Amino acid sequence: MNLKKLLKLLVETESPSHDKDAVNKVASVVMNEMKNLGGQIEVIENAETGNHVIARFNPSTLNLQPSILFLCHMDTVFPLETINKIPYRESDGKIFGPGTLDMKAGIVIALGAIEHAIQNGLTRPVTLLCTSDEEIGSLTSRHLIEKLAEESELVLVMEGALLDGSLKTWRKGVGQFIVTTKGRAAHAGGDHANGRNAIEEMAHQVIAIQKMTNYEKGTTVNVGVIQGGTVSNVVPEEATVQVDVRVLQPEEWTRLEDEMNQLKPVLDGTSLHITGGLNRPPMPFDSTMKTTFEKAKSIAKEIGVELKAGGTGGGSDGNFVAALGIPLLDGMGAIGEGYHSEREFIFESCLEERVKLISELLRKW
Repeated sequence: MNLKKLLKLLVETESPSHDKDAVNKVASVVMNEMKNLGGQIEVIENAETGNHVIARFNPSTLNLQPSILFLCHMDTVFPLETINKIPYRESDGKIFGPGTLDMKAGIVIALGAIEHAIQNGLTRPVTLLCTSDEEIGSLTSRHLIEKLAEESELVLVMEGALLDGSLKTWRKGVGQFIVTTKGRAAHAGGDHANGRNAIEEMAHQVIAIQKMTNYEKGTTVNVGVIQGGTVSNVVPEEATVQVDVRVLQPEEWTRLEDEMNQLKPVLDGTSLHITGGLNRPPMPFDSTMKTTFEKAKSIAKEIGVELKAGGTGGGSDGNFVAALGIPLLDGMGAIGEGYHSEREFIFESCLEERVKLISELLRKW
């Protein structure tokens, strides 16, 4: 398998999450590679987002030992035709392009590692799941991720590593609240006193919400989007904010839910409406994670690779797996930086390096 050739093809096959046909084109490329490796393929049809694809390798050995599961996603955050503005290119040992790091390279590394392991006598069962909606919350793929993870001994999440190559041994949980304030519309010049300004009410709520952040516990609460009003000479009747929440400790989400539900209007004649939920639970560096990482570190050492542990405030599909108590290694994909930006790149050398590392894990786990 030519890793760079496949990566170029995948990057140039654009796949924004909300474009079903575009994501399915990536699925076609991936399925072709899966078939070449002898995988048994199952396609999970989706009505709106792209289809999910499962490939099983050596499935006849499942009665002897559980599978190792790869988690990859085919969708990206970039709209169609981004490739015309930010083309795939190789320069100074780096490979640039939209979605290169997140996570077209992760798919390439997974396929390359499976090929390498098969060529070196892999006999154990391996499952590769490529989903279509990770960037928009994994709403249609979560049940598949959890089902396949429960059947597996180890889950390898092919998100990018930290810039120094460290695995992501902890991640924050990710949630969101939508807060709407209701007031009473009125003419700003002729009837101002009878109006109830929803934006003024929201200003009070924004300050209260921002104060729920607790850095010591790793909790951040961020009012990131605010909308309200129609024109400047009307007292605004409604305002809405979107609130991003990141929690490292599971109990912090309970606290935030309680505090959000206890918010009350400050101004007479206004009201509040609050919705939201936790999309991805926290992935803590607990005893299961520590044991899993140490085992991987020991296997890596045998081939001269020093694994390091790190973490991030961002979430991944690994958060779902961690909540089930199943061993996982996250950040097993490419090494680079510039996620979700025109600067996104990977180091070219990491492709072969990660393939050999993961192949060793597959054969010796």
